[in-house]
Amino acid sequence: MQISSRFTIAIHILTCIETFKDQYKTTSEFLAGSINVNPVIIRRILQQLKAAGLITVARGSGGASVAKPLEEITFLDVYNAVECVESGELFHFHENPSQACPVGRNIHSALDDKLMMIQQAMEDKMREITVADVVNDTKICIEKESGS
Repeated sequence: MQISSRFTIAIHILTCIETFKDQYKTTSEFLAGSINVNPVIIRRILQQLKAAGLITVARGSGGASVAKPLEEITFLDVYNAVECVESGELFHFHENPSQACPVGRNIHSALDDKLMMIQQAMEDKMREITVADVVNDTKICIEKESGS
């Protein structure tokens, strides 16, 4: 299992928007340069972040800005905005286990609650971490690099 790169790209986008808000227009081209991906990918993720109310985007080359305080944007908010999780379920269970097999007949009963506990633990932890945490840690790293 692996969460797609949309999640980490979205965190990167939000961090760039905040870090460079007073220096540059954070356009999809600018963000693509930092993230090193095609601007089309950035535009898709920007649309998802905007739809979730996490950013605003000015038409044309106006750039993006964060729509609410970073301390209020959790990893779970970003994850929910950009990850396409069917029915809110992190784990995709194989559709038709064999009913002729005793394991196949009972695997859902034995496994479903355990998978939900894992998903709940992940979501609980994601609620504790904010984009502000990443922005602050990034600023510390930048300061260390510059010797400040």
